[in-house]
Amino acid sequence: MNDTKQRYSFMATYTYETIPKKSGQKSRRFEIEQRMTDAPISKCPKTGEPVKRVITGGCGNIYRGTSILSMNVPRRKK
Repeated sequence: MNDTKQRYSFMATYTYETIPKKSGQKSRRFEIEQRMTDAPISKCPKTGEPVKRVITGGCGNIYRGTSILSMNVPRRKK
């Protein structure tokens, strides 16, 4: 039996957008994997342009009503 523990490092993917310096210039979006404890970046790693973090919608499941697990329980006869 091996007593070494595996440590998993899951990283979140964040979306950033460049801040245009001139009017009419288009912003560019890109994604970076970072730990949740890391500070947001302030410059684009490729171009050095200033960036801001963009909040995007995530994925979530909402279940309402009868639980899926309770459907497996036999009902009592009246």
